Amino acid sequence: MQKKIFIITTLAIIICCLIFFLTLYKHTKNVYVDITPIATHDNGMEFIDSSTCIECHQQIVEDHYKTAHYNSLKVANDETIKGSFKKEHNSFRLNENVIFNMIKRSSGFYQEPIIKKQSTPFYAAKMDLVIGSGTKGQSYLMWNKNNLFQLQASYFTPTNSWINSPGAPDKLTPARPVIERCLECHTTYAQNTSGNKNGNQFHKTNIVYGIDCQRCHGSVIKHVKFHKQHPKEKTAKHILKYSSLTRQQRLDACALCHSGLRTKATERAFTFMIGDTLANFSSSDYNETNLEDLDVHGNQYDLLKASQCFKKSATLDCTTCHNPHKKERGNIAVFNQKCIDCHTTQKKPINCSGNKNEIKKMGNNCVQCHMPLVNSKIMKIQVSEKDEVSVQVRTHFIGIYNKTSD
Repeated sequence: MQKKIFIITTLAIIICCLIFFLTLYKHTKNVYVDITPIATHDNGMEFIDSSTCIECHQQIVEDHYKTAHYNSLKVANDETIKGSFKKEHNSFRLNENVIFNMIKRSSGFYQEPIIKKQSTPFYAAKMDLVIGSGTKGQSYLMWNKNNLFQLQASYFTPTNSWINSPGAPDKLTPARPVIERCLECHTTYAQNTSGNKNGNQFHKTNIVYGIDCQRCHGSVIKHVKFHKQHPKEKTAKHILKYSSLTRQQRLDACALCHSGLRTKATERAFTFMIGDTLANFSSSDYNETNLEDLDVHGNQYDLLKASQCFKKSATLDCTTCHNPHKKERGNIAVFNQKCIDCHTTQKKPINCSGNKNEIKKMGNNCVQCHMPLVNSKIMKIQVSEKDEVSVQVRTHFIGIYNKTSD
């Protein structure tokens, strides 16, 4: 009898538990978990972590994580710092009296200059942030309370070595203040708390590192919330579609950072938003008479605009050749195909008028011939105490050149 009562009681408990959890599931399966913003723009726009987009756009996000854009500003750690901290590879000689050593400790990564005949470092400056993806090199930033500074030692990828930061003198110099305009092209958003555009004080936790989805698609928080609540809806809602922009709006989005040092800036950094007219914020220093004075470093937009390919096309823009979601650098075959696609039709196949032997030797490489690597006039690197080299950048002035680049 007692055994029968025990069995009945046990079954009753199990049934009650099942009813409870089924009821709980019924009422919670559609409960939406709110998204917490990671930063807020001065204009009120809320930023979310780009990892939130993985649920629906996994491949796009994972590909974007590998791009130079996304990795243009990161917190310093073992993965983001490209330079070596191993003995015999962790230093460079600034001049005959000063050697910089790069030291890794449990508390972080440090730059320590040693002055001749002294046994202790002149100072130890912590590398808090990495600026630059490492494609050509990296520089390092230091927080001093809420003030941000660029340190003197940088890293140069072509020689895999530590160097004096571009533009720094060949002597010990104070760390350079980093202003909002410097960060505008390396990160999606950083809140300047200095009160003026030339101040270097920032809100440490109100930063969106790197160039992420929201720089080109605008606010996405409403889009993500809607589609989490309506998972069966396949039409993208509440998001700026790049295809909806005019050609000039698409160009302006890139020109903000790829048209050199712009003049007559009337607005603070980070005020220009996707879809805005860049000319209302700042002016390009380019005109047809000073094309040769435009440096290849940072002036891709103006050089492209001066090209016949651009002038004769009503649709060509930066994304005609560049997929902003993918790391395509170095994949010459992809870019060559872009050229061929534009210059070939069914009735008129491509016919290059160049030297046939040279064309064959280069492997039909359109880009190498018509967009060669050019020495930058302004970006020069001190690779040793006495040697300085120019950084090579591929010109975006598409044309016919007398000499090909190696």
